Amino acid sequence: MRRRLSALVVTAAVAGGVLCAALPAQAATTTAARTGVAAGGAIHVNIEEMRKQSTNLKAKADRLDRAGKHAEAKRVRAQAYALDRKIKAYLDADENMS
Repeated sequence: MRRRLSALVVTAAVAGGVLCAALPAQAATTTAARTGVAAGGAIHVNIEEMRKQSTNLKAKADRLDRAGKHAEAKRVRAQAYALDRKIKAYLDADENMS
């Protein structure tokens, strides 16, 4: 009787673990998510404004470097480079759509 009971408990635990592991993967591919991606739509951005922000951030990073605040300058410079990557991604996407 003990062996049967422990085997049932182990089987139930394994089955529960499989169900819990399978649910998030199934929930991620709902039809609502697919239609939202398919519906997409145009994104309008001001590239010149983004370039201006990037230039301002780089200038701020240079000022911080001269002031001796190197860690903060590194953080601001990373923000500027992230903005540059966004600009490049927008331009590449625009070229690919045309």
